[in-house]
Amino acid sequence: MPGETKHENGTGGRALVLVENLSVPFDRRVWQECTTLRDAGWEVHVICPRGSKRDTEAEAEIDGVRIHRYPLRAATGGPAGYLREYGAALWHTARLARKVGPVHVVHACNPPDLLFLPALRLKRLGARFVFDQHDLVPELYLSRFDRGEDLLYRGVRALERLTYRAADIVLATNESYRDVAVGRGGKRPEDVFVVRSAPQTDRFQPVPAEPELRRGKPHLLCYLGVMGPQDGVDYALRALAELRDGIGRDDWHAVFVGSGDAHDAMVELAGRLGLAGQVEFTGRIPDADLVRYLSTADVCLSPDPRNPLNDVSTMNKVLEYMAMGRPIVSFDLREARVSAGDAAVYAPANDEAAFAGLIAQLLDDPAKRAEMGKIGQERIGGQLSWRNSQESLLAAYTAACRGRVPVPAGDLIRTGKRPRR
Repeated sequence: MPGETKHENGTGGRALVLVENLSVPFDRRVWQECTTLRDAGWEVHVICPRGSKRDTEAEAEIDGVRIHRYPLRAATGGPAGYLREYGAALWHTARLARKVGPVHVVHACNPPDLLFLPALRLKRLGARFVFDQHDLVPELYLSRFDRGEDLLYRGVRALERLTYRAADIVLATNESYRDVAVGRGGKRPEDVFVVRSAPQTDRFQPVPAEPELRRGKPHLLCYLGVMGPQDGVDYALRALAELRDGIGRDDWHAVFVGSGDAHDAMVELAGRLGLAGQVEFTGRIPDADLVRYLSTADVCLSPDPRNPLNDVSTMNKVLEYMAMGRPIVSFDLREARVSAGDAAVYAPANDEAAFAGLIAQLLDDPAKRAEMGKIGQERIGGQLSWRNSQESLLAAYTAACRGRVPVPAGDLIRTGKRPRR
């Protein structure tokens, strides 16, 4: 156990961050949180899955953060596949948590809403539980699987309730998520902190445009992000087909950067729409190449359709487009407007023809594109900066540890005593 404990004022102490959805440091939000806590004096450990092409080591210490990774095969084949994935993840998480040993704070990031189970064991040993709600899993279920409020939906609602009940503090990515934690989750408002995701500005620094990336066309359109069933890449492709065939514009090349379980289906859809020659799928690419594409892009696409999840979620790609000073076309979603403001133009929800029309308008108006890009960069450097999120994160940790006599958790193991609250 570390020597002097200072965690009652939000600094010092030992924190364990649990992640199942992505490897670390590939998960940018989690990595920013870890380094923020490290800089505040916390000893930070992370338990997460191994990546397939990066973050492959079982153990690593990176910039003072200690990372413990386990092998995990992503779910395939419906509910049974998810049961296998999540069962394996929970087993490995519990195993590695025992190896890490006692901590002052256990910080669990969803999805899934199952990490409260290993967190409960650590709570019994004196830790405080911070629930970092990256996604609203019930809304994710409705939006991804289109099965309505069936038995599985009721199951994920129950798991969310149990997670809220176990959590001492909740971190919400935006005000919409905070409202859910207070309303549906029954948390006290003072126990829910908004910690917005924010792009790493040192990662997103514009470079000179490279006209060759436009593949001989006057304009480049760019999509960045995950390609899952709920992410709207199919909407973007149909909008591009309308831009070419309905509006008569073929003066553009489009690049789609990223991957996901819908990637191959989207490549196939582009072929069926006759877009194979004008649309390029890069998969995941190094940061340097990503910056090259975004620096050259004339318009960036945020085609997430309105559904129960997307309307209330903050899209990382929108923030990253803004950091790069790129104008955005988006569907009209509540949290998209909160994030982008006048850095985006908004088509009526799920209206692909209107989405295509807005792309055409921006391509014809370089002055408006430049103005929108400037607005986006100013918002990222101001009210949406990670500096504000750092303050909220540390305030959440202060609240988690306030009012408790600091008891080294190792002493709890030896004496069997419960901490005083």
